[in-house]
Amino acid sequence: MSIDWFSEAQAIRADLIERRRDFHRHPEIAFQEFRTAGIVAQTLNDLGLEVTTGVGKTGVVAVLDGAHDGPTVLVRCDMDALPITEANNTEYMSETPGKMHACGHDGHMAIGLAVARLLSGHREQISGRVKFLFQPAEEVANGAQAMIDDGALSHPRPQVSLGLHLWSELPTGQIAITDGPMMAGADVFKITIKGSGGHAAIPEQTRDPIAAGAQIVSALQTIVSRNVSGLDTAVVSVSMFHAGDANNVIPSEAQLQGTFRTYRAEVHDLVQRRLREIVTGIAAAMGCEADIEIRQVAPPLINDVSSNDHLRHAFEPIRSAGKLDIRDGFQTMTAEDMAVILNNVPGSYFFVGAANAARGITYPHHHPKFDIDEDALPIGAALLCAGVADYLMANAE
Repeated sequence: MSIDWFSEAQAIRADLIERRRDFHRHPEIAFQEFRTAGIVAQTLNDLGLEVTTGVGKTGVVAVLDGAHDGPTVLVRCDMDALPITEANNTEYMSETPGKMHACGHDGHMAIGLAVARLLSGHREQISGRVKFLFQPAEEVANGAQAMIDDGALSHPRPQVSLGLHLWSELPTGQIAITDGPMMAGADVFKITIKGSGGHAAIPEQTRDPIAAGAQIVSALQTIVSRNVSGLDTAVVSVSMFHAGDANNVIPSEAQLQGTFRTYRAEVHDLVQRRLREIVTGIAAAMGCEADIEIRQVAPPLINDVSSNDHLRHAFEPIRSAGKLDIRDGFQTMTAEDMAVILNNVPGSYFFVGAANAARGITYPHHHPKFDIDEDALPIGAALLCAGVADYLMANAE
């Protein structure tokens, strides 16, 4: 007899909301998730899971053993908040000045704990085990690798990894599953332009790094429009420009920072090469020098087609009951360090719609008024349970 995960998740909806709101009231940023991790660990301990704390500094790993032998499925949930002052006026708004869950990670944790609770009630039907990773520091893209470096993917090593993200671009009741690249790889760059400063009234005696920087900003926009094929995708954004301290002084140095996003390795290498060529060339033409630092934040997030097929099969009873609309081919240029886990353990990452225009829940991720439609919480829990069950439970959907 198959399990009705949607009904089981709806039955604990109140607990899902309560937990999400508690996390939301008490946000903690990257590698400072001490209260958060403590609650997660205690909850999983109370469910009888084997729990390890302090993995990747503040991460939590927990293993749910089934009654029978079988594979290991990894379920990953991120925990960290953002350094943003919340502008909402809700009963559950952040109580910590300058910090906010503005990306849905509070909901991800509530969903992950609900999945552990629901699956724990069906241990006798599980052939294998579920390994939960509650990960710190996703927002700075260091947490996944930190947990991996601490052995999170060993003892036992998972055969497949699953995760989800509540998504503000999709309405509640709609999800997105994409084969192959779904989220872009992200690099950040820092450009230091070195010139020779002087009096702003005598600019001919200077080598102006601001003038060079302004031309560099404009020229970088041509990388996508004039170097990247229209059949490929890339984004180059300069997001910081700092120079000077006085209105009558041309400074000796200017600094630019920004990011570029790509899906394919060939496009990544092209963008990086052209960025270096443009910056170096323009700086030299303006009598300046340029130091360029480029660092990869996260690789592209690439879903395994076979794993996606498992999920589509698992989600079909919920979809056919009219509870779900599945969207294929959805992509975004945002990045996510679940990509690091997927590079080590192939699997699937999918988006769960959490927007509700009728209730005014439409603000984008990382906005001070970001919020989620809490009706998405039991949907996410049901889908993750169904996905795990498709691997570990005979006749369970």
